[in-house]
Order: sequence, then C-alpha cells, then structure tokens
Amino acid sequence: MSEKNREGKRTARERLAEERAKQKSAEKRRRVLIVGASVVCVLGLAAVVGVVAANSGKDKDSASGPVVAPSGAKGQDSLAIPVGKEGARSTLVVWEDFRCPACKAFETAYRPTVHELTKSGKLKVEYHLATIIDGNMGGTGSRNAANAAACAQDAGKFPGYHDVLYENQPEETSDDYARNEKLLELAQKVDGLDTPAFRTCVEKGTHNSWVEKSAAAFRNGGFSGTPTVLLNGKNIYQDQTMTPAKLKEQVQEADKG
Repeated sequence: MSEKNREGKRTARERLAEERAKQKSAEKRRRVLIVGASVVCVLGLAAVVGVVAANSGKDKDSASGPVVAPSGAKGQDSLAIPVGKEGARSTLVVWEDFRCPACKAFETAYRPTVHELTKSGKLKVEYHLATIIDGNMGGTGSRNAANAAACAQDAGKFPGYHDVLYENQPEETSDDYARNEKLLELAQKVDGLDTPAFRTCVEKGTHNSWVEKSAAAFRNGGFSGTPTVLLNGKNIYQDQTMTPAKLKEQVQEADKG
C-alpha cells in the first residue's frame, strides 16, 4: 500500500473518530441539558441574600402593600398556583423564576408531557414563584413577571401566560420583564387575557407583596436553586436519569394506585 493510501485511510479513520466523538458529546449534552442548565441559577443563589440585603430599601414602596394572593392560590400562606385536577394522585411542585434560563430549559423539555398529564387528570402542578435572578443580576423583572402571572391567574389564564413568558424569556442579564409594557404586550398572545382588569393588576403591582412573600419562602426553604421540581415530594430535578418519558411513567404508575 502506498504511503498516500495509508495516509488517506488514516485521515478517514480520524474523521470517523472525530464524528463519533461529536455525536457522543452531543448526546451527552442532550442528556444533561436540564440538569446542567441549572448551574446558571444555582450559582446565583449564594449571592441572593447578600444582594437582597445590599438592596434593602430599594423598591420598598412597590412591595409594601397588603399581601394579596391570586385567585385560587393553595397551600401554606396561599403561595401555590395550582394547575390540573385536585383529585390527581400525583403532585408536581415547581419552584421557578421567569428570568431563570434553567427554568426555561426545564419548561421547554417537559412542558408537553406535563400538559398531557394534567389534562388527563393524572397530575396536578403547584407553581411557586421566586425572584432569584433579581437578587443575582439586579432589577425587578422576576418579581414583575411573577406579579403579571398572578394577575393572569386571577383571570383564569395562568397556564397560557406562564408558557408565553418562558417562550419569550429575555436574556438572563436583560431586565425586560421589569417593564410592564412588555408584560402587557405578551398578554396579547393569550386569548382573552388583555383586559382592563389585567392591565390594572399588572400596572399597580397588585400581587407584588405576595410575590415577595413567595420569594422569601423560597430563600428560607433550603432549596439549592431554580428550578426545584418535586414529584410527590421527591426532587426529580436532581435525578440525572430523569426524562419526560420517565416522568410520565412514574405518574402513570402512581395513578394505578
């Protein structure tokens, strides 16, 4: 065999090895996307208390009103927004922040499965809203988006608006959601949500104090970051083997009793 042919075969083998390595790397990234993305929000958690303390007094007036829970809120201190049938045998508790990129990654991957399970009556979800990115990056986008989502709950439109907020999530360093104009603009994507009552609720920050109370419960809850996702009390977000298919299987198994 000529030196040229040997070199050609060696180069081909190298290209094949490189392609396999790329495929393996891509698969690994796909598998750890949800868990790995949480690093962005988890790293910020350690800074939350310090930054919040440093900013104490700022925006005080905007969250100093009475604590007004959104319509239908459940659980301790009415801090959970429920989605799904009350009689479902499985409960998914989700602590999330509308500015958190890891929360968006979780939503993107798991949303179709969660929607399917809630609509079938096999799963109910309790959403708890946090403001971790406000504490880490500064701003009020997490809080204002959470307030707007609570206003959507008052209108019976929380699931749709919840999804729209993640679908249009700005860059983590951007505080676009601090602007009520942006939140009202996105409401137009949800049929029947853009009403005078919703606009007033958003503009007045009706649920700001409730959001702050929820954020305090998150900080005091010993959680490691957002999202925190518990299925029937078990933290499934920390399970690197968890997939939407596995979640569906576990919920269906529980539904059998």
